[in-house]
Amino acid sequence: MEIDNIYSEIYNLSNLILAWREARKGKTKKDYVIEFESNLIKNLLKLQEELRTQNYKPLPLKTFILRDPKTRKISKSAFRDRIVHHALVRVIELIFDKMFIYESCANRIGKGNLFVIKRFELFKRKVTNNLKTEAFCLKADIKHYFDEVKHEVLIKIIRRKISDEKVIWLIKQILNNLPVMIGGNSAFYKKGMPLGNLTSQFFANVYLHELDFFIKHKLKVKYYIRYVDDFILLHELKPQLEKWKQEISEFLRRELKLELHPEKSKIISLSKGIDFVGFRNYWYFKLLRKRNIRKLLLKIGEYKNGELSYEKLLESFQGWNAYAKWANSFKLRRDIIYFYSYLKASTGFSLDACIAGKTPERVPMAKEKAKAPSIIKGLILAFNKGVPI
Repeated sequence: MEIDNIYSEIYNLSNLILAWREARKGKTKKDYVIEFESNLIKNLLKLQEELRTQNYKPLPLKTFILRDPKTRKISKSAFRDRIVHHALVRVIELIFDKMFIYESCANRIGKGNLFVIKRFELFKRKVTNNLKTEAFCLKADIKHYFDEVKHEVLIKIIRRKISDEKVIWLIKQILNNLPVMIGGNSAFYKKGMPLGNLTSQFFANVYLHELDFFIKHKLKVKYYIRYVDDFILLHELKPQLEKWKQEISEFLRRELKLELHPEKSKIISLSKGIDFVGFRNYWYFKLLRKRNIRKLLLKIGEYKNGELSYEKLLESFQGWNAYAKWANSFKLRRDIIYFYSYLKASTGFSLDACIAGKTPERVPMAKEKAKAPSIIKGLILAFNKGVPI
C-alpha cells in the first residue's frame, strides 16, 4: 500500500523540534550547534518555510578521510541539513521498518552488534545440532556498497511505499547533494550515498531489503543475518551455499546493480571461526578482532601526545570495555587495565578515577611498573620512547 500526503508531517514544527533535539545529542558543545541555537526559533522557522515552499537546498558536504584502520571517505552535512535528515527519517522510518526482516540488524531500534552476536550464536547451535555436527557459513560483503547505490533504483524502491511526490523531491535533494557521477556515451547515472549521513544509513537498509526478501522468501534460507552490507548464511552442506552464492550474485547484478566482493565473500567451516561484526566467532568462544584492540591503543597514544582529552579517553575506555566483555577477553582486559595503571603512575591518568568519573590522582610508579605482565611491557616501552602505539 502506498502512503500519500505525509510531506506536511516532515516540516511540521513539532517534528522539526524533535529532529533538532536528536541531531544535537552528544554535540551540544560544537561551534556549529551553538551558532544554530543562538537564534534557534528563527533558524527552525526558516528551515520550515524552505521545506514548505520546496525551496530547500542542502549545503555542500564537508569531506574528510578517516583511517580507523580502513581508509574511508566520510562526508559531513551541515547541522541544519542533519535536522532535515532526522525530520525525514522520523516520518518515513515507521513506514519501512515494519517490512524489514527480523535479521536486518543495523541502525534499528533494539538491534545492533550484540543482537547480531546472540542471533548468530543461536543459528550456529541450530544448524550444527548444538555443536555436534559440521556446518558451513557463507560470509559475504558487497563491493563498495555505499559508493555503488544507484539513485534511480533506490527511488523506484521507495515509490512502492510512498507516492507523495513532495517527499520524493526531498529525498532526491538529499541524494543529489554532491553525487558521484559515472558517465556513458549518451547519459549520466547518479550513484552513491555519503558515509556519515543518517539518511544514508536508513536508505542502505531500504535498498538491501530487496536482497533480504530474495534470500528469505525466494531462496528460502533459514539461517540468514545482515548487518549493513555484511551478511552471513548458514547451512549444513557446502554445495548448497555455493549454489546460493551464485544466485545471490546474479540477483545483485540484475536487480540492484551491485557486486559481491570477490575476496571477502567466501564459504568457511564454522569450526574455523567467522569474522563478523567485530568478533572472531569460533566453535566454543569469541575473540576480539585485532583492529578493535589497536583502536584503543591508538587512543592511549593520542592521549599521551596531548591530542586527546581525559574525558574522551574515559569515553573510549568505557565503550571499549563494555564491547570487549562480550568476547572471551578476560586476560586482554586485565592487561589493558595494568597498562592503564601504568598510565596512572606516569601521567596522572587513573583507571579507577576513569570508572568513577573522578579527578585522576598520582601513585608511586615503580610499584605499578613492576607488576605489569610481560605481554604489556612492550606497550610501556613504546609509550616511554614516544613510539606510536
